[in-house]
Formats: sequence, structure tokens, C-alpha cells
Amino acid sequence: MNTGVILASILSIFSMTGCSNPTGDQASGEKQLVKEHTTTAEAEAVNHSDSTSVIYFAGGCFWGVEHFFKQVDGVIATEVGFANGHTENPTYKDVVQKNTGYAETVKVTYDAEKLDLNLLLDLYFLAIDPTSVNKQGNDIGDQYRTGIYYTSDKQLPFINERMKKEAAKHVRPLAVEVTPLKKYYTAEEYHQDYLDKNPGGYCHISPALFKLAREANKEKK
Repeated sequence: MNTGVILASILSIFSMTGCSNPTGDQASGEKQLVKEHTTTAEAEAVNHSDSTSVIYFAGGCFWGVEHFFKQVDGVIATEVGFANGHTENPTYKDVVQKNTGYAETVKVTYDAEKLDLNLLLDLYFLAIDPTSVNKQGNDIGDQYRTGIYYTSDKQLPFINERMKKEAAKHVRPLAVEVTPLKKYYTAEEYHQDYLDKNPGGYCHISPALFKLAREANKEKK
């Protein structure tokens, strides 16, 4: 099955639906530093075996992005958090209201023997507007920027090739940053699996894309 052709054709059908991000009075809580990555070698060694890999995607509000990647067969675990900022121990409120430099990010742990990184990258570009600067859907701010944060230098050639392919589709330059994961904090518990806990809750990604993600890595019988 040529997943690239299928995904490209579906891209012209689906579009993102925007919605406003409620700030509310939810408790901010204390953040736990999961790992402060100073090198890609350190990142590659964290929390995965030889048959699993980890990559981090920033694509706007992390509630929808996490739910999207959770649908993909071969994804072992997801987690939402804040990546590549410059402060310590940020809360969600800090990231939204202050100049922390963090991006709302989804950590994706996947079985590299079952799920090709190229397919994950294809799906990522379906779920975002790659030329939009600090804006996805109706969410605006540098915390909603797009980015691919890799944990192994072996991932970089695949990412660069996919970026080149995506850039050829657009007149405007891509706004997706590609860097190693340098720093990451897990978000508060109420953000984890948010759309599972709150079906129909706020999401900037079209629900039709969730179905696409569920079917993307399934073998046709």
C-alpha cells in the first residue's frame, strides 16, 4: 500500500477546525522535570528500548495533537508537555501567559519495527498548517508554534527529507522548526489524555483526521 499517495490525496479533503483555548481557573500544580536533554545521545537513551523510538511534535494545542497520534497503530505511548523553553519548572499558566519560550508538545513513543518514522511525519504534516507562524487553528502565540524535536541523530535525515518534500508544496516558507530536544517538562495531569477524559472538548484538529490516523498503519486485507 502506498501510504504517501493515500495520505496526500486525503490532505486535500480534510481541513482543521479552529476553536478558542479557554484559560479558565484550573489549578496550575507543580511541574516535574522528566528529563533535561543536553545532547541527542542522552535523549536517545531515555525511556525506550532498542525496538522503540521517541520523537516530539509541536503542532498547536497539545490536546488534539496527542489524541491524533494516539490513534496510530504502532504508537506505544503519548504524553503532553512543554519543550525547548528557557525557564525552569514551567506550569501551563506560565507557558500561556509568560515569555517562557516553551512549545506545547506531544511526546510520541513508537515501535520502530512496526511504525515507520516517515509515516509519522506524513501524519504530522496532515494535522498542521506548516506555513503558519505561531498559530494553529484559532490559537495564537509562540507556545503554539510547530516543531519537530528529534531524540536521535538517525532521525534527522528522514525529517530533513520530509521537510524538503513539504516545502515544495507551498509558496510560503515552512514555519516548522527542527531541532534536537533540549529541555522538556511534563504538563499537569489534567492535560494528559484530555480528549479521552472530555469527549467533544476543545480541539483544533478535524475529527475526520482521527479516523485517518486510526487507519493509516493498518494492513489492508
